[in-house]
Amino acid sequence: MPVGLFRSILDVLFTEPLWSLARGDAFKTPAIRRLLHQLKILPVYRTSEGVENLSENYNTFNSCIELFRKGGQVIIFSEGKCVNEWHLRPLKKGTARLAMQAWKEGIPLQVLPVGLNYSSFRRYGKNLFLNFGEMIQPGEFDLSLPDGTLNQAFNLRLRNELEQLVFEIPGDNKALQRDLLMTPQPVWARILLAVPAFAGVLLHFPIYSVIKWKTRSKDVSDHYDSIIMGLLMFFYPFYLLGLTLASVWLFGAAGLLAALVVPICGWSAMKLKPQLDK
Repeated sequence: MPVGLFRSILDVLFTEPLWSLARGDAFKTPAIRRLLHQLKILPVYRTSEGVENLSENYNTFNSCIELFRKGGQVIIFSEGKCVNEWHLRPLKKGTARLAMQAWKEGIPLQVLPVGLNYSSFRRYGKNLFLNFGEMIQPGEFDLSLPDGTLNQAFNLRLRNELEQLVFEIPGDNKALQRDLLMTPQPVWARILLAVPAFAGVLLHFPIYSVIKWKTRSKDVSDHYDSIIMGLLMFFYPFYLLGLTLASVWLFGAAGLLAALVVPICGWSAMKLKPQLDK
């Protein structure tokens, strides 16, 4: 499952700030590093991103422990890799190491397993199925055991939870995808939204065509959502402003309504679009 937007989705569900971990190669310059830190994102480096950077992981590890000590919350993607599939991948040991270290230092950390399932990996506007598991508590483990044994026990416990939360759907099983991922729209909604949805497709065709062209590379496949969201967050306000100014030029003051009508039409198009990938 893609995790690029996981942080954004959970941000709206929690009252406390959420920190998260991201690939170290995103922290290319001091300016980007400062920006991402302001966004509460910490780096995690892999050997493929430079062996010389691996020592930075200790700083991130210590930062997480300090956040836990202060009651902070950190999102960790335990699979360690973003792949577009409805399948739970093998869990890395980083989550287990952090949890065990926190518990050994007497920090009352609780681990909440969360499964996020997308109806589509390439379409705009997805159905999201967010499933929460049972809290993993420190009292469940004998902290006197060797680290390797503890890490294995934790990952087994976490995996047992996540297997109940993450959909297991073969990519070629379209029937199961329809059963688990689609949310039927009532007839009255399809009739009511048909005209604004058609207008929404026409109005947004230019910007979405350009963005789709910019993300055509296979290199962005597993992070497609994150890149699309970033591009839209930056360019869509200017695009909407341009449409509004054009409407004012054509229709006078009444053209200001475009600032409201255009997003509503776009939302309508999202509601009626196909829900599954081809």
